[in-house]
Amino acid sequence: MASIQKSPDDAVVVGPGDDAGVYLLDGRYAIVETVDVITPLVNDPVTFGSISAANSLSDVYAMGGRPLTALAIMGFSPCDYGPPVIKDILSGALKVMKAAGVTLMGGHSFEDSELKFGLSVTGTVDRDRILRAGGAAPGDVLVLTKPLGIGVITTALKGRKIADQEIESTVRWMLTLNDRASEAAIRAGATAATDVTGFGLLGHAYTMVKGSRVDFVIGHDAVPVLERVREFIASGIVPSGAYDNLKFLEGKVDFRKAVTEEEKLVLTDPQTSGGLLIAVPESNIERFASTGVHFSVVGKVVRGSGRLVVQ
Repeated sequence: MASIQKSPDDAVVVGPGDDAGVYLLDGRYAIVETVDVITPLVNDPVTFGSISAANSLSDVYAMGGRPLTALAIMGFSPCDYGPPVIKDILSGALKVMKAAGVTLMGGHSFEDSELKFGLSVTGTVDRDRILRAGGAAPGDVLVLTKPLGIGVITTALKGRKIADQEIESTVRWMLTLNDRASEAAIRAGATAATDVTGFGLLGHAYTMVKGSRVDFVIGHDAVPVLERVREFIASGIVPSGAYDNLKFLEGKVDFRKAVTEEEKLVLTDPQTSGGLLIAVPESNIERFASTGVHFSVVGKVVRGSGRLVVQ
């Protein structure tokens, strides 16, 4: 969308191309708008609804905002899914929304051969607290707030290579809201942020760095990874999206020799309700750590030409 539309309205502070749109209401406050829809990742409809809600809310947090209201969006086949399943999905979403202080205002459903659910979310943000994908500066460190591998684990579940009770840790990560991570980023004076979702860590890192005068240098061995992810990748259990992401990044990433094909797939694994990738001035990293938010320092920002280096 960013390539086909540039708004003539000066109130549009952040348009297409970032995690969410930001529209200025007055001299201080702006609204944040986003929408996201996903297909089921787990077998339990309540849990699916909760994960989808957390995933949809994440874009507002990635902009430094606070979500306030939402509209539910659902596509389903009436022949395959009756009212009890629909109710369970919505109840799961409402549970997460209540925890986030978000009010469901209504929604829309449509007939579809594949089950889909998500939220259109509206929030607010102080114009001085807006986090953008671009803006990282030389000397920043790169912070990641959740481990990678969600796509691999859920693909293993779909392929019946792992049981529901074995993915409880993965589900907990997907249900963890990025609200505290967002606040920690602001407190630490973050220069840039995005949430890591379908394009994987490297895809979203490229969004942060492209067209800039900096490079991101990421240490693959510093990136946190969920248990059994490497085991599944070695056995060929990899979501197709990881291969698509890796293909898209051809010519955009400098992989050093120590990085194996398996590690490349970890770094491009599509996440659902993943963590925030945040650029923080190195001098402020203790301030970030003091918030108690789980994080790993996975790289650094150096002067460059908008490329990624993985070593």
